[in-house]
Amino acid sequence: MTSVIGDFVERVDFDSYEDFFNNFKLKFEDDFNFGFDVVDKYAEIDPDKIALIWTNDEEEHTFTFKDMKEYSNKTVNLLKRLGIKKGDKVMLTLKNRYEWWICMVALHKLGAIAIPATHMLKLHDIDFRLRNAEVKAIITVEEDSLLPDYEAAEKELDIDLKKMVIETDRDGWINFNKAIEEESPIYERPTGDENPLADEVFLIYFTSGTSGLPKMVAHKHTYALGHIPTAKYWQNVVEDGVHHTASDTGWGKAVWGNLYGQWIAGTAIFIYDYVRFNGIKLLEKIIEHKVDTFCAPPTVYRFLIKEQIEGYDFSNLKYVATAGEPLPPEVSERFYDLSGLRIKEGFGQTETTLSIGTFIWLDAKIGSIGKPSPLYKLKLLDEEDNPVEFGDEGELCFDITEGIPPGLFKEYYKDPVKQAQQVHDGYYHCGDTAWVDEDGYVHFVGRNDDIIKSSGYRIGPYEVESAVLSHQAVRHCAITAYPDEVRGQIVKASIVLQPDVEPSESLTKDIQNHVKKVTAPYKYPRMVEYVKELPETISGKTRRVEIREKDQKKIN
Repeated sequence: MTSVIGDFVERVDFDSYEDFFNNFKLKFEDDFNFGFDVVDKYAEIDPDKIALIWTNDEEEHTFTFKDMKEYSNKTVNLLKRLGIKKGDKVMLTLKNRYEWWICMVALHKLGAIAIPATHMLKLHDIDFRLRNAEVKAIITVEEDSLLPDYEAAEKELDIDLKKMVIETDRDGWINFNKAIEEESPIYERPTGDENPLADEVFLIYFTSGTSGLPKMVAHKHTYALGHIPTAKYWQNVVEDGVHHTASDTGWGKAVWGNLYGQWIAGTAIFIYDYVRFNGIKLLEKIIEHKVDTFCAPPTVYRFLIKEQIEGYDFSNLKYVATAGEPLPPEVSERFYDLSGLRIKEGFGQTETTLSIGTFIWLDAKIGSIGKPSPLYKLKLLDEEDNPVEFGDEGELCFDITEGIPPGLFKEYYKDPVKQAQQVHDGYYHCGDTAWVDEDGYVHFVGRNDDIIKSSGYRIGPYEVESAVLSHQAVRHCAITAYPDEVRGQIVKASIVLQPDVEPSESLTKDIQNHVKKVTAPYKYPRMVEYVKELPETISGKTRRVEIREKDQKKIN
């Protein structure tokens, strides 16, 4: 056993959730650095330990921690030669290429600030990010119009970008793979002002922009340690095992499930870099590479259960988890029937690590996201910031009067107005509504802005969406509030039907009656609109605010 997790926690093993919640404590030095203190430490004590197993449909690579140390050092030396220094921002649009892991470790060692982003960005998205984050360099794949869009944005903003591209020769660009092979694999930990400190910003994510322009969420180096509960005590990763989280490296879920906590806990990461998602292929790759623990958003589980996966060998898969959106009960039950595994839910935001989860000692409870992480002091507050009565709904907030926990973000970068809105009076306000049951399990209701107030009832969209989605004719669904003179608001369902289904009045009534049976009758959608697609952010999250705005324009 060579896990370094004991370097960062006072205790590793716990007897129960209560023991974990009361006694879990992190420990770290003022200059903690994931690159040096985790990756290079493994390279020193167990150089052949597997860090990353990467495959696409054509090739496969396995990287040890010694490989990661040397490749990240080569990358640091390249970046330094290009003039990139501590505090500079470097944007990464690398899909699921293995170079992303190398670059992230290198940037952490250098003290430069990593900005992972999706390869699906368009010109206006790129322009917005380069300008607002003052990006100095980019490392990217060649995908669709990414390279010309970067060039156009650079010209439009009149800036000088250091531009690197994976395995591609192009004028004005550095072929990243060729360039790092010319660099030294040796890089010594810096001293003095060049040494990155634990409380300095090392990572910025742009939020998905479900209710406005994306915000820049800035994390400190200690954010990596905040993911120890995510990996060890929620995803249940095992020493020298293999873990896979289904996520593109452009999303925060990638560092939740495919980097920090997993490597600290000593498990290898498996990555399938596919061109287009295919549930059967993913399942086959997971089985082939003996993945022990798996995490994915509910959408992936929904795809999997619709495939013909009866008879597949799930025996190596020991633990499964989900986060990102509420898990529909029928998906949970069907996956359990197929695999014998209960999906453990969790909750967090771009601003946090896993803050609430169905930790390894807890039974999965349908409709619940679990119990609070010991890193976060959870409070449910009303609109006047007073604690709500037991069983009542309130805003999810975290008490920070005794300091900001390592998993919580440092700030909304260059946005003091947003910072003041979300962090005030000793609390970080998540902007989400929830309630706690008699067993201490937290139940997510919805984003504050998405809650529907109808005839005195408060209705969360997710429960209704889950009920609508359980109808066999429905492919996708978004539940929103629609203004009503009598009730104040009514529940509206925007529905994308299955390809072979046509809308009709009888189908609408059937869906409405179905919802009345599945959930409380007063929650059924009184208005149903059939649409070809739902408005989404580039991360695939539904923009309910856009549906509400369009409805309001129709009324006016």
